[in-house]
Amino acid sequence: MLEMAILGLLNEAPMHGYELRKRVLALLGGFRALSYGSLYPALKRMREQGWICAQDPVDTSRVLPADAPPLTGKRGKVVYALTAEGKERFQGLLTDGGPEAWEDERFGVRFAFFAQTDVDVRLRILEGRRRRVEERRDGLRASLSRTRERVDRYTLELQQHGLDSVDREVRWLSELIDSEKVDRVAVDGNENTL
Repeated sequence: MLEMAILGLLNEAPMHGYELRKRVLALLGGFRALSYGSLYPALKRMREQGWICAQDPVDTSRVLPADAPPLTGKRGKVVYALTAEGKERFQGLLTDGGPEAWEDERFGVRFAFFAQTDVDVRLRILEGRRRRVEERRDGLRASLSRTRERVDRYTLELQQHGLDSVDREVRWLSELIDSEKVDRVAVDGNENTL
């Protein structure tokens, strides 16, 4: 998940660690933490793989956002950029629409890069995610029917809230799938008329 987020963001533009962390956190949402202790080892691994490179330190007064903490040393911030191998790796990740892309941990990151993903892969991921969420919904319904009489009203409300959330996600995914199918027909129709 972190690898795809970093490669995808660096595919948009080179950036230094502070900005990259800020953008990854925005991408992952406010409920996930990303420490520098996780980010920099991941960047190091990706450099060793040849997917990213570190450009010469830059004059940080031109690069750092206004809200960046002041630097304590004289060394400038290292700017990370995607290499040709990194672009290839990112493209490979975009084409992978298997079961791991449907899971909670990965789906959000995959979805964030859907604009760069082929429509057939998007559909495969959305349909797989919907199946996974429907399985979860079926399990919640079964659990709710088994425990309805044995739990207090607050626990019952909490379980119902969880079920409502899953129902909303299934509806949302169904709408996205329908929209993707319309887009695919429009693209296929345009290609056939050329």
